[in-house]
Amino acid sequence: MSDNLVLTADIGGTHITSAIVDISTWQILEATISRSHVNSKSDAKSIFLSWKDCLTDSLQKTEHIISHLGIAMPGPFDYEKGISLMLNQDKYDALYQLNIQEALQEVLDYKTEIRFINDAAAFLQGEVFAGDLNQRAVMLGITLGTGLGSAVWKRGQKAFDADLWSSPYNDTIFEEYLVTRWLTKRFEELSGISEKGFKDIIEKHRQTKAFDILLTEYAKSLYDFLCFFSEKHQCHSFILGGSIAKAWPIIESYNASDFHAFEIWTGQYAEKAAMMGAASLFRS
Repeated sequence: MSDNLVLTADIGGTHITSAIVDISTWQILEATISRSHVNSKSDAKSIFLSWKDCLTDSLQKTEHIISHLGIAMPGPFDYEKGISLMLNQDKYDALYQLNIQEALQEVLDYKTEIRFINDAAAFLQGEVFAGDLNQRAVMLGITLGTGLGSAVWKRGQKAFDADLWSSPYNDTIFEEYLVTRWLTKRFEELSGISEKGFKDIIEKHRQTKAFDILLTEYAKSLYDFLCFFSEKHQCHSFILGGSIAKAWPIIESYNASDFHAFEIWTGQYAEKAAMMGAASLFRS
């Protein structure tokens, strides 16, 4: 059974979630799930130690020897060589051009084969299979959080990173209009109030004029991105994930008539989908 077990991790801008997945059944061993906060603006050593603690916690919850580690990682990133290319992304600047594979093998202090996949691609692939959508020809995935992820899945193939975060939009790029930092910055411009994240804005200010303006603008930008993505890959079916997507019913209500041009699901498995997708790297 241990040959079918893969240690996996979903690494985001503020967290790491790890677990062991049985790739023969696509089941996550629930007892092995571990989640930790990560200060992605910290130094490299602190970041690696945060990751190590979470991964080690999962390993300690099984008696099996695990020789494979699959990681869902945000981009930009060299997924073949395991080198971080993130810079000025509001996360992991300290890891820029470092070999993450070598660093993890060193801090984990045990022999393991490590493979990386884009987090948006991992999320999409996990959601497609777990959600029984794998009979469709094509599915598109978008993750909305500290970064903008985009991925494409085609039947019979592994999902891949669509890499649309830096596509031109208005006076800059799409990512600058669709991530958490835009929401908090724009809300402060509209209201004069500083909040840490989108969740705080929703919980404290939903009935305000500033909130209505914020969501109207955000819904317009998201619709524009859906149109752009859909036209590029000739598909109208989307799965949305990431922390911002948890508020999809609210976002949708600000542009419902336009959004109805697409089939839109929200991810049902959160980090579990990304971990299943990362585990699939070792499925022959």
